[in-house]
Amino acid sequence: MQNLLFNFISKYITIAEEEKNVLVSLNLFHSVKKGTVLLKEGQHSKESYFVLNGCIRTYYILDGEEKTTAFYTEMDALTPPCVINQTPSECYISCVEDSIILVSNEDMSEEVNSKFPKFDIMCRKFSEELLAKQQINFDEFKTSSPEQRYLNLLKNRPDLIQRVPQHQLASFLGIKPQSLSRLRARMLKKES
Repeated sequence: MQNLLFNFISKYITIAEEEKNVLVSLNLFHSVKKGTVLLKEGQHSKESYFVLNGCIRTYYILDGEEKTTAFYTEMDALTPPCVINQTPSECYISCVEDSIILVSNEDMSEEVNSKFPKFDIMCRKFSEELLAKQQINFDEFKTSSPEQRYLNLLKNRPDLIQRVPQHQLASFLGIKPQSLSRLRARMLKKES
């Protein structure tokens, strides 16, 4: 798993053996079982997550119903808003699959960045990419119909179709599970 991380980092910066050893010494790697809730509404947290393997999701509970807002899979990062705002969490974060994640906090980041300033550059570049990607996803979601959202999902993240329970997928698309079933049936009819 460490090599997955180091390969990812090498897309942004060159990483030396000493830097690898420091990262490994921080005990960032965590194996987490499917169904584990990493963060609950109302909790305070200082932890950010990076998925090496598996799938985690963010969701809200509104009027007793889960509303999935995002799925994070391999090489995706998540810093909950409550970490930045230093407020209680408004959302939940849980594991959809058994996952291997990196868990870090601001103190760890500051320690690594002070010893190796180039990590700060990497984090900035990665944050800029994430921000642009999230804006594109948000705009696509706001300007598309449920059918277009599903087609976008098939095109951009087809792995989620097999990895995520249908009710969570439907919630993510902003529709009911029955509507997703009908949508899939209509699309299969069109294909044949």
